[in-house]
Amino acid sequence: MGFNDILTKLFGNKSQRDLKEINPYVDKVKAAYEKTKTLSNDEMRAKTLEIRQKIQDYVAAEKNKIAELKANIDNIDIDKRETVWAEVDKLEKEVTAKYEEILEQVLPEVFAIVKDTARRFTENEEIVVTATDFDRQLAETHDFVEIDGDKAVYFNRWVAGGNEIVWDMIHYDVQLFGGTVLHKGKIAEMATGEGKTLVGTLPVFLNALTGEGVHVVTVNDYLAKRDSEWMGPIYMFNGLSVDCIDRHQPNSEARRQAYRADITFGTNNEFGFDYLRDNMAINPNDLVQRKHNFAIVDEVDSVLIDDARTPLIISGPTPKGDEQLFEEFRPRVEVIVRAQRELCSKLLVEAKAKIASDDKKEQEEGFLLLYRSYKGLPKSKPLIKFLSEPGIKAGMLKTEEHYMAEQSRNMHIVTDELLFVIDEKNNQIELTDKGIDHLTGRSDDPQFFVLPDISAQLSELEGLAIADEEKAQKKDEIMQNYSVKSERVHTVNQLLKAYCLFEKDDEYVVMDNKVMIVDEQTGRIMDGRRYSDGLHQAIEAKEGVKVEAATQTFATITLQNYFRMYNKLAGMTGTAETEAGELWDIYKLDVVVIPTNRPIARNDMNDRIYKTKREKYNAVIEEIVSLVEQNRAVLVGTTSVEISELLSKMLHLRKIKHTVLNAKLHQKEAEVVANAGQPGAVTIATNMAGRGTDIKLAPEVKAAGGLAIIGTERHESRRVDRQLRGRAGRQGDPGSSVFYISLEDDLMRLFASERIAGMMDRMGFKDGEMLEHSMLSKSVERAQKKVEENNFGIRKRLLEYDDVMNSQREVIYTRRRHALMGERIGIDIVNMFYDTAQELVNRCREENDYETLKIDTLRILAVESPITESEFRTAKVEDLVEKLFNRAVQNFKEKMDRLADVTKPVIKQVFEEQGDRYENILIPITDGKRVYNISCNLKEAYETESKSVVKSFEKAIVLHTIDESWKEHLREMDDLRQSVQNASYEQKDPLLIYKLESFKLFSAMLVVVNSKAVTVLMRGQIPLREPEQVQQAKEEEKTDYSKMKAGRTEDGSSGNQRVPGQPPQPQKVAPIKVDKVPGRNEPCFCGSGLKYKNCHGKHA
Repeated sequence: MGFNDILTKLFGNKSQRDLKEINPYVDKVKAAYEKTKTLSNDEMRAKTLEIRQKIQDYVAAEKNKIAELKANIDNIDIDKRETVWAEVDKLEKEVTAKYEEILEQVLPEVFAIVKDTARRFTENEEIVVTATDFDRQLAETHDFVEIDGDKAVYFNRWVAGGNEIVWDMIHYDVQLFGGTVLHKGKIAEMATGEGKTLVGTLPVFLNALTGEGVHVVTVNDYLAKRDSEWMGPIYMFNGLSVDCIDRHQPNSEARRQAYRADITFGTNNEFGFDYLRDNMAINPNDLVQRKHNFAIVDEVDSVLIDDARTPLIISGPTPKGDEQLFEEFRPRVEVIVRAQRELCSKLLVEAKAKIASDDKKEQEEGFLLLYRSYKGLPKSKPLIKFLSEPGIKAGMLKTEEHYMAEQSRNMHIVTDELLFVIDEKNNQIELTDKGIDHLTGRSDDPQFFVLPDISAQLSELEGLAIADEEKAQKKDEIMQNYSVKSERVHTVNQLLKAYCLFEKDDEYVVMDNKVMIVDEQTGRIMDGRRYSDGLHQAIEAKEGVKVEAATQTFATITLQNYFRMYNKLAGMTGTAETEAGELWDIYKLDVVVIPTNRPIARNDMNDRIYKTKREKYNAVIEEIVSLVEQNRAVLVGTTSVEISELLSKMLHLRKIKHTVLNAKLHQKEAEVVANAGQPGAVTIATNMAGRGTDIKLAPEVKAAGGLAIIGTERHESRRVDRQLRGRAGRQGDPGSSVFYISLEDDLMRLFASERIAGMMDRMGFKDGEMLEHSMLSKSVERAQKKVEENNFGIRKRLLEYDDVMNSQREVIYTRRRHALMGERIGIDIVNMFYDTAQELVNRCREENDYETLKIDTLRILAVESPITESEFRTAKVEDLVEKLFNRAVQNFKEKMDRLADVTKPVIKQVFEEQGDRYENILIPITDGKRVYNISCNLKEAYETESKSVVKSFEKAIVLHTIDESWKEHLREMDDLRQSVQNASYEQKDPLLIYKLESFKLFSAMLVVVNSKAVTVLMRGQIPLREPEQVQQAKEEEKTDYSKMKAGRTEDGSSGNQRVPGQPPQPQKVAPIKVDKVPGRNEPCFCGSGLKYKNCHGKHA
């Protein structure tokens, strides 16, 4: 017995421990349920109100204290408010903790109310209650409730997702178990058909009683709308408001009201984009979201893992964004791709002839030609077919081992004859010298597509004995030449990727003259998502559709960092166990496997492996024909639109009736799924059928053996395969699942064990013969694990980079929110003064420059320096900072008081004489360089004696300086993200360099923000003196998002796309040449004459 077995015997396994923890709650709910059943409808609704009041009473003392502190904040000195706000923050955390305590106490009663509500709707077609104002509002907009005098009549049928449903569900014990797990902030893994959506009603209802809001997050808008309509009446019957953000336009009043609802449904994308939009708002009325309280994520593994590789980005137009080179170079790239295809086809023909020879040397030459063809065009269908023949792949792999030995020192023998080399696993393409010559053609410049050795050129320039002006001019020419060529090379590289690595109807489809990415996990179209770094424009040029202009990032966040903002997070899925480690590492979410209500009766068969795709698809068709004859329903899962359409054609030839569900036909989803469980029904679907679809079987189908799942290919993720299997065998129904695989499938070609190919060769398998064994199925799963590990690495790396941005984002967004709302702006301004004083003193003290201190104090802080020269030389830095800070803050207070005094008589006269004409007025304030028109409420300004005018001025200036600097900082961070990748050539960690450099950039940005804001605030004056000059302020403008795009970038290291003329962003793409780093004792490349270790290599 192993050590783990001993521990399990002593303490039980994880599932047993989870059961032991949760079962007492389920017992309490069942006891409370028996009591709730005895209540009348009105009594049960009154009970809900009573519990809501009990929850609020439990935190009333803390909430009252918070309100009191906020009410008196304006009467406290500006530099003493920080202590008060710290107390407010502490009390708010106490409120959150106390909510959890009281919810734990009322959980049994609340869960019992939800279950009994479901029972009453199941057993009664109509439920009559005393009408409330809320019932009357519902009756105006919903068809499941009517008002009859002083009574409200609720019906048990309503429309959800376009179909009328009759409520017939009551929570099982295992669903009570799942609901408790979710309330505790964990992930509930539940099998298909176990009612995840119904389970969610329990913790959603409970946590919504606090009034702080609950977000129910789904993977697509269809599920968000359907689930809000399907479960909504259960909540609304008990007085809780429900809405769905995907029903309303972004940045609209309707969407803001959706967030004010007790329960808000929506997609992960829209929740994230609304957060980003809120942090770009210029008016408090533009804000839509509330505090992030509690979120339940449906299909949590899809949202938190699969979607986490692509950050959310809001981008906007950038100068010269439409000046791109994709159309210009497309013809050249088409020529080189065509030439490579012809070359690889010729190589393949020659390879076949030589491999067929009896001469061993000729065979070796043949395998070299075959390997060369593979490096040039690995996705070639004739090549893939030839590799499936006995002994061929094994022979090529042996050749590959030979040329990859000794760090691929002989690989040039293979690749020199090619025009470009494709690395399919890493999605990379590298132009060869021959390819560069082919592209250049008859151009006057033979280096047209070669990046210059910029360091060598700059070093050479430094050594020239010429005037500084001429040297600066030549340096600009070198940098401009590099920038132009960098853009050119990048364009060609992305076009090559578009032509050779991305296939239409597989990775993307073309609809309405647009290139739309297809989600590899679900097969759905991902509207608004684009490939990053110009790749999407390259595909648009390839397909002959409009090439969109390049954009600049305005706001960005990863889903990982968005969902980590919630006080409590929970999730539901049928397939999280394989990713339990990642969910814990990143989100601290524990996965709890929920027992099934009935044992699973599905027969999961071993994979059936064929040599070629043609044999595999023929076998699939034969299996479908056999199953239809047995009167079973069949669901055929495919990984791409192309394969679904191919199988559809094959079934048409066999005269078999079927329906197709893929990214092109997603509008029919509800109808197709509703009919998929009928006798003899054949449904061909991409992975769309794997998420959120519940196929209900007709009695004849159950009798015939249930739903048959046929997978036509193993997906690279085991979870997607498990989701497809999970469509069969719901609630103890019979069913079966089997996957058909060929050695030509992408997963098998790239990652599967070569033993399978060797085994089929040794056993002399003929066309159409099948290999099937549990060991082989496990071998395929090992291949999937390799891909999953690679994908985890991508997500982890993305998160590590975004964590750097997130720490900066939190600082800026917090400051921005304070400025927008105005509550804590006073503290932020005082801190700006302190930071500015500290930066001034530290900089000047380091340089021992008293004169600069005097000048900059006057220039930035607009005060005479209170520090004498002797103090500057001898006093402690901390004392100097404090002295300068105190003087600046005192002067600022006096300045703002004078500003209010100047404004007061004008405001008083205008309000008393023309108050009925104006609601908001414009107050012009100038810093001597620019006039800022500050809008403020006339009545508020009069009542506060113009203090609100001062606050409006402070808000406007701080917001303006933050937004201006943050936008520029995002661009610099994107440039940095690209440029640090070259650090790997110097055997340095790009992430470490990124962290160090980004900290410097952020620190510099904060200095700029502080000094700009302080300078304007200290110089603010009002030129307006006469009431006659007062102007009516326009109605407050909403933030203009019309020129901005919300989207996501695939492979998205950045949302910025390259723009001609902008600084170059070097990448690891051929034919970039990386400079050789000098040895430590060699002369430095800068031309200083010093050794490298004493010059630029000092900190290397």
